[in-house]
Amino acid sequence: MDAGNTPLAWAACGGHEEVVEILLGRDDIFPSKRNRENRTPLWCAAQNGHEGVVKMLLGRDDVDPDKPDRRGQTPLWCAARNGHEGTVKILLGREEVNPNKASRHGLTPLWCAAKNGYAGVAEILLGRIDINPNKPCGEGRTPLWYAAQAGHEGVAGVLLGRSDVNPNIADSRGQTPLCCAAWSGNKRIVKMLLKRGDINPDKPSDDGRTPLWYAARGGYEGVVKILLERSDVNPQKSDNRGITPLWCAASHGHGRVVAVLRAR
Repeated sequence: MDAGNTPLAWAACGGHEEVVEILLGRDDIFPSKRNRENRTPLWCAAQNGHEGVVKMLLGRDDVDPDKPDRRGQTPLWCAARNGHEGTVKILLGREEVNPNKASRHGLTPLWCAAKNGYAGVAEILLGRIDINPNKPCGEGRTPLWYAAQAGHEGVAGVLLGRSDVNPNIADSRGQTPLCCAAWSGNKRIVKMLLKRGDINPDKPSDDGRTPLWYAARGGYEGVVKILLERSDVNPQKSDNRGITPLWCAASHGHGRVVAVLRAR
């Protein structure tokens, strides 16, 4: 279906370097001309990870490397979302490319990389000194929040290796990355988070549910044991309705978790 693309845009989308080179040699070609979605040839090439075409287009003085489409998605945003490490590196080599520029939904390139589990892309983005690793989406969910929620251990490890990443930032419902990891039963990410000296292992969500509460509710014995090793975790802390982790585990038939909690 025709999206209003120019011949250059179609060639860029397909990664046809020879055709792109021929077209860019013409005086009547406008390399920044946008289609009906406000997407430039560079945007199309970046989305598909065509590094050669991206380099050609960036060699032109009349190409804006940070031009977003109608949804606020920049070439860097698209390359990060799709895991194109080489293209991300090329784009970040330009100072005028803003690594923190979010889409209209408030999603940054780093957020996209974290959500989709692209640890390599996340590491490249974090190499920019002007990156904000804690910038959340509209629901208050940081890149670390999504990495923890989705179980992307590689991304979580990259983010937690930075001292300026705050592991306690909660989303709009008050759920922290540790709450998410506990709720998902991901022992490895729980352990990663608990290694941070600035972590609050007992921080509850807005409804009063702690990471231990979530782990008990899900029947994740291993996560419950890990959390209970911390002296600053209160095993009797109830949620806003007065339901404790022990009550929660018992009511859902998680006998092994009940035994672990009772032993504490």
